Amino acid sequence: MIAVHDSVLAAADRLVDAFSRHDAEAYFAAFAPDASFIFHNLDRVLKSREEYRAEWQLWETRDGFRVLGCRSSDRLVQAAGDVAVFTHKVETDVSIGGEGMTNVERETIVFRRAGAGWIAFHEHLSVMPQ
Repeated sequence: MIAVHDSVLAAADRLVDAFSRHDAEAYFAAFAPDASFIFHNLDRVLKSREEYRAEWQLWETRDGFRVLGCRSSDRLVQAAGDVAVFTHKVETDVSIGGEGMTNVERETIVFRRAGAGWIAFHEHLSVMPQ
């Protein structure tokens, strides 16, 4: 049996990998339908996976948003029963309007058990302090 720590890291790796490849289907499949999202660049909480998907599609069409790559470091898993908190430093290469940039942020993803694995149900992205 895989330890909780390792199985949560595997779920986080799948999520980060899908995001890194701009694979929206695999990325959004890593989140529960009732997931919530807090992003420092939005003025509101996204209260479902579909609300986030709609925002993602808006970024793609309006802003030319595309993820070019993503690296995860300083990873920590804290588990409590059927819930686990994953925190990391995330460095993301994106293209917006054809211009590349790299964002360095901190992220918390909360997972809950889903069958034999884990599914994300909350994500909070914040600016990395200087």
